[in-house]
Amino acid sequence: MGKKQSRTGEHLKFFFVCIIITPILMCGCSHLNERSQARSTFAEANDLFNQGSYGASLSKYQQIIGKYPTAGDRVLFEMGIIYAYPGNEQKDYKKSLECFQQLIKDYPESGYRKDSEMMIFQINNVIFKDKTIATKQTQIEALRQEVKGRGNEIATLQQKIEALEQEVKGKVDEISTLQKEVAALQMGPVDKVLIEKKERRLTLLSKDNVLKTYNIALGGNPNGPKERQGDNKTPEGTYFIDSRNKDSRYHLSLHISYPNEKDKKRAKEVGVSPGGDIMIHGIKNGFSWAGGSHTEVDWTKGCIAVTDEEIEEIDKLVPNGTIVEIRP
Repeated sequence: MGKKQSRTGEHLKFFFVCIIITPILMCGCSHLNERSQARSTFAEANDLFNQGSYGASLSKYQQIIGKYPTAGDRVLFEMGIIYAYPGNEQKDYKKSLECFQQLIKDYPESGYRKDSEMMIFQINNVIFKDKTIATKQTQIEALRQEVKGRGNEIATLQQKIEALEQEVKGKVDEISTLQKEVAALQMGPVDKVLIEKKERRLTLLSKDNVLKTYNIALGGNPNGPKERQGDNKTPEGTYFIDSRNKDSRYHLSLHISYPNEKDKKRAKEVGVSPGGDIMIHGIKNGFSWAGGSHTEVDWTKGCIAVTDEEIEEIDKLVPNGTIVEIRP
């Protein structure tokens, strides 16, 4: 029973990350212009949500959409979040999907459209995983019952149960992979950081030997090189680590020497600022629980993001002056 609860907890954690990280990142990269007369009502609805009064919060949002129709897209988006929220015992994925689908249909130009599309994808993914886990748990329980009634086949059935449980929990050989990676770290100091944008991969190299690789998230507009300040693109080219910040808002960060002379020249030719503050960093403070799930979406303003544990490891292995090559 304990193992079954553990699997369910892991699944809810995944879904909770998808539900919470999207509006947080959207608030950081979008500029909402609420009409002043609706602010107090939105605040009341939000307070009810924070108190766990999800039904009352939904009722309040329904009042808002009738009284302030121009705020309909925001209302639909936040109602969709509440319907899918893991803490809501009355959560209803169908109603959540209906909210996001109606937003996309009725407000095609809304700033919430992209995030609604992502939420629809994530909720459908959760529904599919729920069904898959339920099927596996049913199979496991059926095998347990068969073991009780067929004593002479206990050993064989027990092997099948263990195999199914391992399938739900993950691959056992990940342990040996981690051991190999730890051994690889003993090969020597890192002299190059290779970032491959298309593969969403960061690799640490020592004398052309691969020491460690990490999955990454990029800027919200990842395709193509960075051209100007505010374009949310991750640069492409050759740079180096020129400083680090152990008191970063993103756990800790290694600063990349963007813009180089080529970047400055290109920006000057078109009369724009090339921008700056490009870093390899962790997850926003307070949200380290997101873990590896943060790579489900490109959420930075042009930086390269890894988990907090990974940036701590990178910080120890990569000294200032290390070459950073960023490929498309």
